[in-house]
Amino acid sequence: MVNGSGINLSVFLCCEMVLFWLFVLAVAIQVGYAMYFFVRIFSLPGKNGLLPSAGQQPVSIIICAKNEAVKLKKNLPALLAQKYFNSAGIVNYEVVVVNDASTDNSTDVLKELQLQYDNLVVVTIPLGTERNAPGKKYALSVGVAHAKCDWLLLTDADCAPVSNSWLERMTAPLANGKEIVAGYGGYRKMPGLLNAFTRWETIHAFLQYSTYTLAGRPYMAVGRNMACIKSTLQKAQQSGIWKALLSGDDDLLVRVAGNAHNTAIVCDEMAFTYTESKTTWAEWARQKQRHLSTGKYYKMGIKWLLGIYGASHTVMWLGMVILLFTSYWLPVLALMGIRCVAYWLLWSVTAGKLREKSLIYLFPLFDVGWMIYNFVFFPYITWKNKQQWK
Repeated sequence: MVNGSGINLSVFLCCEMVLFWLFVLAVAIQVGYAMYFFVRIFSLPGKNGLLPSAGQQPVSIIICAKNEAVKLKKNLPALLAQKYFNSAGIVNYEVVVVNDASTDNSTDVLKELQLQYDNLVVVTIPLGTERNAPGKKYALSVGVAHAKCDWLLLTDADCAPVSNSWLERMTAPLANGKEIVAGYGGYRKMPGLLNAFTRWETIHAFLQYSTYTLAGRPYMAVGRNMACIKSTLQKAQQSGIWKALLSGDDDLLVRVAGNAHNTAIVCDEMAFTYTESKTTWAEWARQKQRHLSTGKYYKMGIKWLLGIYGASHTVMWLGMVILLFTSYWLPVLALMGIRCVAYWLLWSVTAGKLREKSLIYLFPLFDVGWMIYNFVFFPYITWKNKQQWK
């Protein structure tokens, strides 16, 4: 006859074993992702082939701005100083700024800059204008309609390119037949844990979407730094899901029109853009809510892959903490060591390519922090929409 304590011990040991094998499965999934997707970061070149100076295609840089006077004054000169000329040595691009019903002094700033730059085109959306698309989507449609060129380069008013060859390097894949080009939009280094985590999360996201693209499964880009063919963007704008969100034009463009053959990644450090990160956790949370709202519109296969990756990450860390107090502690530490060495190596390589080596020593902390991040933002990843652009 088995007494109550014996039954309880058997149940405990059974639960312990089940948790261990769940942990093993989670680690296996994490390592599988690393071996199938993330190792492709090693093959991503730091330099891309450039277009010859003669015969370059004209490009329209589009910026949608709402009450961004200070940032426009600071960042537009760098966008207007790109070295991009046709065979006659004439500037071969325009910068189209859509002033979206701004109530600050954006109009005055843009008028002043137009006196200095002939290739700056300003399109103003008056207050009270009736819109056929929500938020930034309408401003972008206005910018595309006014763009004279078939090649488009998209960025934001709060971003600045790292070099005057940014335009050339970001559009080079278009000359090789690509229709969508995803670049890197980083954050400037500032003191504080929030800035460090923001920069780490950005390189983590780049590792994900760049290696998925290299594996033939593109799913996102960043609107701070991406190029595309005008007709490809117009195709996305005609999609039924285009108007579902106030922003998310970058991810939805890839969702509708991206495929294994027409999407490229640029990881050339001269093609990066940089912006300022949020300075408070509340501001950062609102920004992430907006960014993550697009995820629910990814293709089903991508959603499953990303979901399994995030879930396995959580099960792995929580399982490890519990199992360290069981008889399985030694194999748990060994398996966790294998996983962490692999991931921290991959993150280090990615950080090196993205000029973020100073973050390497914080990888263990942010590895755990990303689990908390997923818990906090789970509603916006799965069903909620952020309902405000600016």
